[in-house]
Amino acid sequence: MAKVHSLNITPTTTCSSNEYMTSKRETFTIWMKSLVMQGNGCTAFDENGELVYRIDNYDDKHSNEVYLMDLRGKLLFSLCEKKMSVFPSWNGYQSNDIDAKKPIFQVRKSCKINLGNKDYSYKVTMGSDSNCYRLEGLNGKSSSPAFRIRDNNGGVVAEAKRKQSSSGVVFGDDVLTLVVEPHVDHSFVMALVTVYGLIRHQI
Repeated sequence: MAKVHSLNITPTTTCSSNEYMTSKRETFTIWMKSLVMQGNGCTAFDENGELVYRIDNYDDKHSNEVYLMDLRGKLLFSLCEKKMSVFPSWNGYQSNDIDAKKPIFQVRKSCKINLGNKDYSYKVTMGSDSNCYRLEGLNGKSSSPAFRIRDNNGGVVAEAKRKQSSSGVVFGDDVLTLVVEPHVDHSFVMALVTVYGLIRHQI
């Protein structure tokens, strides 16, 4: 049986101020599972198979509040679902500052008509409409496990697809390969990965 990644939670480098952003393209393995027994969540491994991000949700799947941590348990983002409108939205807060007046980012569902087909995507607003990203299910399907993140200019900053082993074995839709472009904060990308997992009821 092909392995998602070997478990190694011992960091090989010391923590630095720019540890969540690098000058090269980064590849992660995303497993929509928690390493905590009987828990829901998400686990991310780097190219060396080391655990770098995790979510351990002890509640039922599709919880309305989850927390993204690094491998040391440092809280990076608190993510909360809001259900006050027809389409729910998801707010992202720095650390556990949920009582802040404004979230760092907000994810809202959007729908547009493209050549007669409905193309569902999610707008990620960073403080203002002029500074935003777009979270898209590949092939225009929000139900797809594969997705990409575009910046305000339409450029792809990250993309996730079902992982395939070197021998050609395709993993289930809960195991993804995530590629993050250079000079992009991959902790923020992981926060959006988490939201997409919540949208698909995987976390």
